[in-house]
Amino acid sequence: MVKGVSFVNLRDAGDPVENAIFYDQQGADELIFLDITASHEKRKIILDVVERTAEDVFMPVTVGGGIKTLDDIRDLLNAGCDKVSINTTAVKDPYFISRAAERFGSQCIVVAIDAKRVADNMTGATGEDWFTDPGMKDVVLTMPVPGLSWAISTHGGRTMKLIDAVKWAKKMEELGAGEFMLTSMDKDGTKDGYDIELTRTISEGVSIPVIASGGAGTLEHLYEGLALGKADAVLAASIFHFREFTVKEAKDYLSSKGIPIRP
Repeated sequence: MVKGVSFVNLRDAGDPVENAIFYDQQGADELIFLDITASHEKRKIILDVVERTAEDVFMPVTVGGGIKTLDDIRDLLNAGCDKVSINTTAVKDPYFISRAAERFGSQCIVVAIDAKRVADNMTGATGEDWFTDPGMKDVVLTMPVPGLSWAISTHGGRTMKLIDAVKWAKKMEELGAGEFMLTSMDKDGTKDGYDIELTRTISEGVSIPVIASGGAGTLEHLYEGLALGKADAVLAASIFHFREFTVKEAKDYLSSKGIPIRP
């Protein structure tokens, strides 16, 4: 298990299965395993970790990283996970989400969106073969961008894509996604708080649940992601991995601020 900034400069944060059991005992609502270098390194999905976790953990588990085929999804679900998170493969083939939702149901198909604020001088962003598809042309990001926009990245944040993150979210919902895991690449690992504008813009633009990710450093940040960002859930790593706060402390704080929280 690792933690870094913008998915790089990773440092060891312990054994994933042992930590999963710990968070389950603490009362976490859900666990998300992200193998953030699987696509970049062309590795297979982490079935062994999922199987070992499923034996002792009873909260819902979502797994992402390296999912390329419908068989990969089937194998993960059979190994014991409840949902799969897909990013790179969805960008390569948006209609993969439709096929996955049709086969397994939208309820277990999470689309991960790793978004980064676009600057006029953004370089190195690439396109995809399907950019000429008439049904997908609306999501293509044209430079220079008018006002505040976000592009998306793939391969664990290593490759920027000329895709408008907000329009991409709407398209993914149309194609069958059941949930979004939205990570701000600008905020990830900074502990400065979520990108509230990004989170709110996408949350207000879609009707399926949005999990805010990237930047949580205090309990107040969790509140802001839910109350100001209008996310349906908030994901945090550093503050829990390095034992700065417990899950119970987070839940008690949010409850005291009027946020409906599971016991």
